[in-house]
Amino acid sequence: MKQWVRKQFVRAYERLLRREGDGGPSHVAIIQDGNRRYARKRGDDAPEGHRAGAETTEQVLEWCQDLGVKELTLYAFSTENFKRPPEEREHLYDLLEEKLTSIADNDRIHENGVAIRAIGETDRLPERVQEAIRYAENHTAGYGSFRLNVALAYGGRNELLRAARDVLDDVDDGGLAPGEIDIELVDDRLYGRQVRDVDLIIRTGGDERTSNFLPWHANGNEAAAYFCAPYWPEFSKTDFLRGIRTYQSRERSWQRTRRERAAAIVRAVAETELAEARTVAGRLREKLPGGAAPEIEAELDARGTESAD
Repeated sequence: MKQWVRKQFVRAYERLLRREGDGGPSHVAIIQDGNRRYARKRGDDAPEGHRAGAETTEQVLEWCQDLGVKELTLYAFSTENFKRPPEEREHLYDLLEEKLTSIADNDRIHENGVAIRAIGETDRLPERVQEAIRYAENHTAGYGSFRLNVALAYGGRNELLRAARDVLDDVDDGGLAPGEIDIELVDDRLYGRQVRDVDLIIRTGGDERTSNFLPWHANGNEAAAYFCAPYWPEFSKTDFLRGIRTYQSRERSWQRTRRERAAAIVRAVAETELAEARTVAGRLREKLPGGAAPEIEAELDARGTESAD
């Protein structure tokens, strides 16, 4: 009876969080931390924790698709993981090979049009893992409804460094002028894959840091961050919905700040010239959320009344 009541409560809470999270993020990135600590807590070896975490990964993919998320990036294997003991690395390689292949063969992946892509220095991985990457990418290459990016042998600083060197090589060869370097060009050079700006970073396991994960796409977009205590294998749909709610709260606060700044700009300009203020306001309306328009109009009307007096 208690389990039934608890289950009903959790479902009701999930429905509440889901309603509060309407208008959620397009791109969620997750640092899957705590697999080894989960295993130790249960008296198991590290590979058992990683295997349990892989099951959570499959669930999260379904949650994203159900909630309308368009892109998911998972931090599966960082460059720091190369420092782990050889036997643990081999278990990770086996798991990556197995999961990449099984996900690519999953019927739901094909039904939902999921494109699987690896980002990172994948040439540093064993050939059997590289072959699994090629298999997963080739079997889903024609899809565009949803993107699943798997960060493998990934390090954010290395990503930016390699892109910078690539661009500089083209400039030195004369194939690229410095003035042609822009955001879109850098995007294309980041491991050769275009990735949406990150809206929300989630990290499990209790640590409150982003660990050099997607610095170009997350920091440039001022991504919201949600840190939670559960180890990755324990991560639940309720935890995920709380992360979505964190993004939604940040987004509302950010839009409110933009509206307040827009009104302040109009107010400052209107002190010298009302006509110029209306010109500035017209430009701002094109770039601000719809809720900003009434505040700007009110400010202009107030200034116009003061001028008439």
